[in-house]
Parts: sequence; C-alpha cells; structure tokens
Amino acid sequence: MGKLVIVGTLAFDAIETPFGKTDKILGGAATFIGLAASQFNINSAAVSIVGDDFPQDYLDLLSNRGVNLEGVEIVKGGKTFFWSGRYHNDMNSRDTLVTELNTLADFDPVVPEDYRDAEVVMLGNLHPAVQMSVLNQMTTKPKMVILDTMNFWMDSALEDLHKVMQHIDVITINDEEARQLTGEYSLVNAASKIHKMGPQFVVIKKGEHGALLFNEDNVFYAPALPLREVFDPTGAGDTFAGGFSGYLARTEDYSFENMKNAIIYGSTLASFCVEKFGTERMVDLKADEIRKRLQQFKNLTQFDIRLT
Repeated sequence: MGKLVIVGTLAFDAIETPFGKTDKILGGAATFIGLAASQFNINSAAVSIVGDDFPQDYLDLLSNRGVNLEGVEIVKGGKTFFWSGRYHNDMNSRDTLVTELNTLADFDPVVPEDYRDAEVVMLGNLHPAVQMSVLNQMTTKPKMVILDTMNFWMDSALEDLHKVMQHIDVITINDEEARQLTGEYSLVNAASKIHKMGPQFVVIKKGEHGALLFNEDNVFYAPALPLREVFDPTGAGDTFAGGFSGYLARTEDYSFENMKNAIIYGSTLASFCVEKFGTERMVDLKADEIRKRLQQFKNLTQFDIRLT
C-alpha cells in the first residue's frame, strides 16, 4: 500500500443545527480526513499546526488510529484554529459566526522526512501557497495529488490557486465553486475548463445529490445515500476526501475505473459523518457497518435493464 500525506487543519468547532448545538469540539479538515483514511489501515501522516490548548486526547485519537503526527507543530502559548457556524433548516446552507485563525495564520508546513516520498498527497482546504509549499517538499513526485479548495480562495488567492492546480491530479470542489472557478453553469463545461487548468480528474460534489467524477470524456455519477436525517454536515466533505484518498492509497490503483470505487467509499464514509455532531460518529465507526452500507450503495445503484 502507498503512504498518504494529509495536509489540513486540526481545529476546534462550535456548531449549531436545528437538532442542537455544541460548545468547542474537535474539528478540522485533517481530523476528518485522517479518521476516514484510517479505515483502510494505511501508513498516513498529518501535517498541521495547533496551540498548546489542543488536548492530548485529541492527538491520541488520531495517533491510535495510525495517523503519524510528526508533522503537527504545537505552538507553546498559541491558540488553535477555531470556527463556529449555524446551519439553516435545510442543512445545505450555513452562516459562519466566528473564525479565529490563531496559530494557522503563521502555518509553515513541514512534511516529515519519512513521508516526503509518499505516493498520495491529500491537500486539505488551506491557502494555495501552503498547499504548494507541501508539494515543493516532496522528494519524489507523488503518484496522486488531490486538492480540496473553496470559493474563499477563488476570491482572495486565485493566482496562487491556479499555480498549485498545475501540479495536481485531482481537484474536489462543490458545484457552486466549479461554476465560480470557470464561469460556466453547465458542470460538464466547467469540468472541461478545469481539466485545462491542470487536474486530470475533477470531482464535483453536490451535497445530498451525490458527486460527479470527470476524466476527459469519461463521466461517473455517484448518488448520495438517502438518510432519514442529517444531524450535522460539518466535516462531510473532508470525510469524503479521506475515504477517497485513503482508498486510493490502499489500492495503489489510480485508474478512472478504480476512482469510481474511491468515490463510493468516500460517499459511504461521509454518510456516517453527518449522523452525529462533529467526529462523534467517525470515532465509533466499525468495519461491518461500512460493509453493510456499501451493500446499500450497491443495491441503490445497480440494476438490470432490458433494451428493446
């Protein structure tokens, strides 16, 4: 199996949804990606930064699941990144109430020596210049670089985003962001334009409506599993990315056909993430639960049709 480098935030979140609210709880892109990827028992490392207010229990949670933390800088006297948000009743839109960058404002990532030859690099949603810094530290060209980004960077760091996109293989963004990045309403046309910016594969996430995978003329659609209720969508996209990148690192098969499987694994894990607040569901997740839900996905998407 291949090594996986995970770049992103370890953070505190405070969340309010129609189902309730939390005080500060564990969050951050690297957290959700790491927990999801750990389901594949791969050799992974997180690259992030926290203050000394970040509980040791949270670090132990990741390390006990096989995530190497040599690349996590702990700043003495520093405060950890904090985000607070409130979701609307439809659970698809939210308002950001508080964003405190704290130690993240001066984040200068350092990839551990033993992981600079990693086959797969998962660049979580951070400033594109930080993402590029990680790629510049790799001693061998990764076989698969996956980048997550958002509209904030399209507004504030578009030039840097275009630069890093020239060095990646896969980009994961939502439909709104794909349209903003390209100026195209049609997602087919948007994907075509994004291909020309660098990435060979384009994953466009559509929330409760699933995800699309584009590779030149090849297109694959994976629906989202219908759930009785969505408790907290925070971290679902990062959990998807963790399942996607973790599966690819495990199988070491980077073909379009295998990426279809990676999409399904990512979607499956994300469907668990939304069932409870924060990381609560991912922490307790068992392998047999994943297998059972994968079977549900298979039943949902496979059928025989008689052509007349």
